Amino acid sequence: MMYWRVTEKELEFAFPAGTSRGVYTTHRVWYVELRDAQGRTGVGECAPLPDLSCDALPPAAYRTRLEQAAAETARTGRVPVESLRDFPSILMGLETAMLHLQRGSWQLGDSAFSRGEEGIRINGLVWMGDFPTMLQRLESKLAAGFSCIKIKIGAIGWQQELDLLRRIRECYGPQQVELRVDANGAFSPEEAPARLRQLAEFSLHSIEQPIRAGQWQAMARLCRHTPVPIALDEELIGINTPARKAELLDTVQPQYIILKPTLHGGFSGAGEWQDLAEARGIRHWATSALESNVGLNAIAHWCGARTHTMPQGLGTGQIYKNNTTPFPLQIRGERLWFSPQAPAPAFPGAPPATAETRAALREFLEEWNSPAPAVAVHTSGSTGTPKQMQAPKKAMLASARMTCTFLGLQAGDSALLCLPLRYIAGKMMVVRALAAGLRLIPAEPGGHPMRGLEEVPDFAALVPLQVYNTLQVPEEEAMLRRIRHVIIGGGAVDAALAARLRDFPNAVWSTYGMTETYSHIALRRLSGPAADDWYTPFPGVELAQDGHGCLIVTAPHLGCAGLVTRDIVEFDARGRFRILGRRDNTINSGGIKIQAEEVEAVLHRHGLRGAHITAVPDAKFGECVVLLTTAAAAEAEALCRACLPPYWQPRRILHVQDLPLTPTGKPDRAAARRLAAQLAATLPL
Repeated sequence: MMYWRVTEKELEFAFPAGTSRGVYTTHRVWYVELRDAQGRTGVGECAPLPDLSCDALPPAAYRTRLEQAAAETARTGRVPVESLRDFPSILMGLETAMLHLQRGSWQLGDSAFSRGEEGIRINGLVWMGDFPTMLQRLESKLAAGFSCIKIKIGAIGWQQELDLLRRIRECYGPQQVELRVDANGAFSPEEAPARLRQLAEFSLHSIEQPIRAGQWQAMARLCRHTPVPIALDEELIGINTPARKAELLDTVQPQYIILKPTLHGGFSGAGEWQDLAEARGIRHWATSALESNVGLNAIAHWCGARTHTMPQGLGTGQIYKNNTTPFPLQIRGERLWFSPQAPAPAFPGAPPATAETRAALREFLEEWNSPAPAVAVHTSGSTGTPKQMQAPKKAMLASARMTCTFLGLQAGDSALLCLPLRYIAGKMMVVRALAAGLRLIPAEPGGHPMRGLEEVPDFAALVPLQVYNTLQVPEEEAMLRRIRHVIIGGGAVDAALAARLRDFPNAVWSTYGMTETYSHIALRRLSGPAADDWYTPFPGVELAQDGHGCLIVTAPHLGCAGLVTRDIVEFDARGRFRILGRRDNTINSGGIKIQAEEVEAVLHRHGLRGAHITAVPDAKFGECVVLLTTAAAAEAEALCRACLPPYWQPRRILHVQDLPLTPTGKPDRAAARRLAAQLAATLPL
């Protein structure tokens, strides 16, 4: 079983790219990513051209068909070639992704080109424009060292185009510069013979598609009598079965065909064209179809594996302002080179996950797929020393299914992994993806998980700090609002944060759980009309209290029987519960029990966010309340006097640069007590 995702990108041309069919300024492409159980990833590009590709559907319909094909490929482990014959750009994208996954790098072959030993000779392309612009572009290509020039014709006026060709030949003979022209079907069948005779005086290598596609008999007559060799290009589009391909070649009998995998059947379909042409003595070369570097790289490696003597059309990597970079392709002189030692580019559309994060994912998947019945997880250490424990895979799967069922997550839904894989929360996101067939989107754990995302996930698990940071950036908050289900765990959601989330249109939940319960066993709604302060336990979870008011959890399917927590709770008549605080965080000062979380909640509501309540030993009161704060001590003191009852008043207010936090972003209560004791020992009362 593999996982897949599709991302979309609008490429922006660095200049208006003119053809006889019109001018391109943008190009919408899709990237399809496949990921296997070992964490290996493959990416391919699907880049149909509007009004040209046979599969250029409206964007929503195209994406739907691509997602169907990606899901089938992920499920079967094979690209469905036959069912995709009429969708060549999708076929090319999936073939590229599968090859990338299997090869493990962007080095998609084992040829002299792929090894970086030899460059592929390419033509210099001169796009349509006004006469001075085309002349300037032509001269820059010649100055760069190109000895084969391809010129787009059919848009600026026939006489001007003849003048441009004449000027070239006055300076460069056929032995110095090989000239190709591309008419893109600009001529009518009636005018084409005369224009071909005029072009013949310039000793052209070939002309691509002199008349519109679909006129087989007219094209056949031209090919029989032409003074300029004719290459078929658009004519091949939509001819997707071997029988029809053979019929076209036998009918028209062109001098050349031009192979574009995005337009002509993916690599499998282009290979059929190649074999049929060679059997008939028809020569061929390959070109890109305005793909970004992902598709261009794939075509280049395909060309590199074939024997070719003519320049290929692979010089389009510099036409976009926002191409996928960096990429191990480079044009030097008139050759395209691949550098296998160059750093691998980030996957198109992928969030900024580092190699270290991807390695951690692969390591966990290897551990998960091993015969061992359990995996190692670490507790967060919020109240004591972090420890390692063994989590049974059976219990983790049960927990994952419980969450996915409750939220209604379906196979193919996407899940954002932005939590450290060292801890249970990160591991459980992966297990949920495995259990429900979710598409995992790995991102770098950090304070801004929405930053860099180009796809809105269906499901995300975050810690409160990540949510708080996200709400400070309007663009990131907008994305958070579009995630269908958001669960927040790893720490308390304070009243101010809950208030910010209440009007969210999506489903936002606070979780209750711990490492020992393999993630959460209860949820409470934070958004919408159903938002409240009470947690609802999942089915099969039984709850009780001990003599201190602490919650006791029994969940047989999680291997959990009578687990006594340190959380002090109260129940309502429906069996729901809310948390009053942790027993570890109860301060006994002069016989009065003070819950640190309750004091912090009041301070937070009054604007003092950088605050930890803790205690130090005291000879008179047993313990005295201490406030660690990043705010100025005088400001904090004034606020405490204004909003706290006398018995909650801190006897010491200590300014610190940073509050002690665990690696998962929770308040580190044990470290806070130690820090308070150290600072208090140096300061008089």
